[in-house]
Amino acid sequence: MKPLLILLTALAPTVWGTTYIVTTELLPADHPLFASLVRALPAGLLAIVIARRLPRGSWWWKSAVLGTLNIGAFFPLLFLAAYRLPGGVAATLGAFQPLIVALLVVPVLGERLSPWRLFWGVVGLGGVALVVLRSTATLDVVGVIAGLAGPVSMGLGVVLTKKWGRPEGVSGLALAGWQLAAGGVVLLPITLVFEGVPAVIDAQAIGGYAWLGIVGGLIAYTLWFNGIRRLPVTAAAVLALLSPLVAASLGALLLGETLTLGQLVGFALALAAIVASQLVPPAERRRQRHPTPTPPRAICSGSRY
Repeated sequence: MKPLLILLTALAPTVWGTTYIVTTELLPADHPLFASLVRALPAGLLAIVIARRLPRGSWWWKSAVLGTLNIGAFFPLLFLAAYRLPGGVAATLGAFQPLIVALLVVPVLGERLSPWRLFWGVVGLGGVALVVLRSTATLDVVGVIAGLAGPVSMGLGVVLTKKWGRPEGVSGLALAGWQLAAGGVVLLPITLVFEGVPAVIDAQAIGGYAWLGIVGGLIAYTLWFNGIRRLPVTAAAVLALLSPLVAASLGALLLGETLTLGQLVGFALALAAIVASQLVPPAERRRQRHPTPTPPRAICSGSRY
């Protein structure tokens, strides 16, 4: 795999890891859906204006499906889980996404199940759990359902993004714009019904919304969808584990939160899983070194030779 492509793709979940601290420290309280809307819809419309390209044919409904799965449904489920569960539990459930993707590629893409990446997905899940999960965590049925439905939604969106690719001559920016705009359209009525607009939006909040929309939306999703298109989808999905790790790191660096020895071990396991999942699995390396020989062509019984 190309190291530069992996690093660029990894920038997306790295930026998404800043969402928690930006939301809690810069934005108006109790308006996470509005933050999601601002992150998606303006960025999507801006991308469409820059790319000067609208979907055509089947890409109208494909963009609607992908935008709903990756953004429009994923964000509300994410925030519902965050409200109903302790943050560590919600983050741990979100870390199931690489495992979900590893299973979905079998029926959706017709790929073989990769025991290598499935194993490292489990290791990464365990590492994230050590970093963010607390022994005092309590469970809520609705929160757990939302916490699992979120990664299923985005996992299916990731796999379908890989399956459908992008139309000939369409840039990654345009594809990201279509999905962000579609997700924003889904979020608009949900936000207006359940939250509304914050009463006060100060300069600090404007800066936070700009970060979420331009960097966390427009740039991050362009890099993410481009990486999914060019990398093995199961390997790209494991990169999403960077998000909770970055969030925990920023909490320690900027908010004075302390990291225990167990959390540091979890960091090491999760990072090892992220790196190992980018490597070519051993079974695939063996097939590349020793390809199955092509059987000789059968000689027709009626041949003159």
